[in-house]
Amino acid sequence: MTLLVGRHVNKIDKKGRVSVPKPFRDHFAREGFSGVYVYPSIRWGAIEACGESYFRQLTQRLDDSLEMFSPEQDDLLIAILDNAHAAPFDPEGRIVIPAELLEMAAISTEARFVGRAHFFQIWQPQAHEEHRKRGLEQARARGVTLPPRPGYGGES
Repeated sequence: MTLLVGRHVNKIDKKGRVSVPKPFRDHFAREGFSGVYVYPSIRWGAIEACGESYFRQLTQRLDDSLEMFSPEQDDLLIAILDNAHAAPFDPEGRIVIPAELLEMAAISTEARFVGRAHFFQIWQPQAHEEHRKRGLEQARARGVTLPPRPGYGGES
């Protein structure tokens, strides 16, 4: 399965439909559900979207990683599952994002789709541009890097 990468901007039509970029749709072609699950990001002013298998993994992690009935588990269940929506693709590859999610992310006429490997985010384009620049500046200032893997870059 290909990774979701890159940025794409699409217009939202008067009926609230937006075309999911074809490379992103193709990523979910083998899923049981022909569409995506959309829910608010708990870290950013954006919407997150994923296919059925990733959403199942996410919900399993909510059960496995947190103490059952703990306040942390309750908070995440409320934040993600209470606000999640199944958004099926129409024949043209569009989805309808619920108005409440668009409002949470301050998205009105255009949406920026941003790949995050196995899921994607949907942003108000200018908000994402500021987020993207800030993230790059912070990574550079901190000298953030991944440790080298054995066998790569001349290491054995």
